[in-house]
Amino acid sequence: MVRKLLVMLMIFSCVMFAEDSVEKNIYEKNCLTCHKALSIGLDKIFFRYLIKYSSELSVKSAMIDFLKDPNIQTSAMTDEQLRLLGVKLKTLLNDKELEEAIDIYWERYKIFGKLW
Repeated sequence: MVRKLLVMLMIFSCVMFAEDSVEKNIYEKNCLTCHKALSIGLDKIFFRYLIKYSSELSVKSAMIDFLKDPNIQTSAMTDEQLRLLGVKLKTLLNDKELEEAIDIYWERYKIFGKLW
């Protein structure tokens, strides 16, 4: 019984260590962790920005501007989404980190080159 318990404890520890040792990128650490809990996915937010701003440069610029100074006027979200979720807090990322996170976000959700 004790042996089984020790083996299970060792396996559990190895699994937990393996999960912790996987390095997350700046987007996963600083964006995904909070947005997973929201009722609207990051893909939906991406498409709202894409509809409103259309080009890669415009979308990225608008997102960076919004994340540096979040407010209702510059949000791409609907009034209903803003009423339910509110406006997010200002990012704590520096300019380089923010640009890197937005680049990763863009690559993950862009539709360009993925359509037939």
